[in-house]
Amino acid sequence: MPGSPLRVLYLGGIGRSGSTLLERMLGELPGTCSLGEVVYMWDRGVRDDERCGCGEAFSACPFWQAVGERAFGGWHKVSLERHFEMRARVDDVRRTPRLLFGAFGRSFRGDLEEYAETYQAVYKAAREVSGAELIVDSSKITSLVYCLRRLPDLDLRLLHLIRDSRAVAYSWTKVVRRPEVVNGDAYMHRFTPTQLAFLWNLHNTLLGLPRLAGTPTCTLRYEDFAREPEAVLQRVAEFAGLSLSPDDLGFLEPGAVHLSTSHQVAGNPVRFATGRVEIRTDDAWRRKLTARDRRRVATLTAPVSLAFGYSPFGAGR
Repeated sequence: MPGSPLRVLYLGGIGRSGSTLLERMLGELPGTCSLGEVVYMWDRGVRDDERCGCGEAFSACPFWQAVGERAFGGWHKVSLERHFEMRARVDDVRRTPRLLFGAFGRSFRGDLEEYAETYQAVYKAAREVSGAELIVDSSKITSLVYCLRRLPDLDLRLLHLIRDSRAVAYSWTKVVRRPEVVNGDAYMHRFTPTQLAFLWNLHNTLLGLPRLAGTPTCTLRYEDFAREPEAVLQRVAEFAGLSLSPDDLGFLEPGAVHLSTSHQVAGNPVRFATGRVEIRTDDAWRRKLTARDRRRVATLTAPVSLAFGYSPFGAGR
C-alpha cells in the first residue's frame, strides 16, 4: 500500500438522501474505511469533542487519536482558526466557478492548496491506521469536491447520490435530535420545502460538472439503492476499484443490513446504529408533505428531476 495512489470515494449530494446508511454499508466491505462527514470533523470533533460513531468522545476515540497523531503530530497542533479561515475563503459554493476553471490568483491558490492538503493528510493517516485501500468521505459538500479534485496525488472518485426532491424536502422539515451532543440538546438544521428545492437544484446541478472536468463520477439514485442494495453495492465497489467476492456481501439480507461499529465522525444518527438495520425507501413524504408543498417542490425542481430520471408530477420515478 505505501507508494500506491491515495484513493478516496467522495459522497456528494444533499443531506437526507441516505448517504450515511450507504456509507455504513460501504464501510462493511473489505478494504474500505468510512470516515463520515470529514468536513464537520474540525468543529464537531476537534473543537467540540462530540461523539464518534463508536460512541466515544472524539478525544477518547483510539482511531481518531491515532489519525491525528499520524497526520499532524496530534490534534492539538492543528490551528482551527487557520482552518476555518481557509474554509471560509475557498470552500464555498459561490467559489465553484473559480475552482472549476482555476480562475484565481496566487494568494487564493496558496490557501486552496493548504486547505486541501489538510484533508489529504487525514485521508492518508486514516489509510495507514486502518490498513484500508479505499477511504470513504461522505461530507457531501459540493464545493469541497471542487477543492479536492485539484490535489494531484489524490485518486478522487465522486459518487453523486440523489434522491427524489419531495422526499428530501420533507425530511428537512423534521425535527431530528443530534445524539452525538451529550451536554444538552442539539438538533439538526431545518429548511422549508421551498428553500430546499432551490438548494436541491443548485447542488445536484453543480455536482454534474466535475465529470465534465475529468473527475470519475458515478450517479446513484437513492431509490435504486433501497430497492436493490446488493446490486448497487457491487456497482459502487467496481466504480471505486474494489474487487468483491459473493462472501463479501454476507452482511446483507433481504430488506436489511447488519452493521458493525463505525468511526464516522459526523452524519445522520444512523451512524450510531449497530446490528440489524432496515433498508427502506421511506415514502412518508407522500402522506406527510402537504399537497401544496409537493406541487411547489415538484414544479421548482422539475427540469433537474427529469434530467435524473424522476417523474416530478407522478407518484415517483
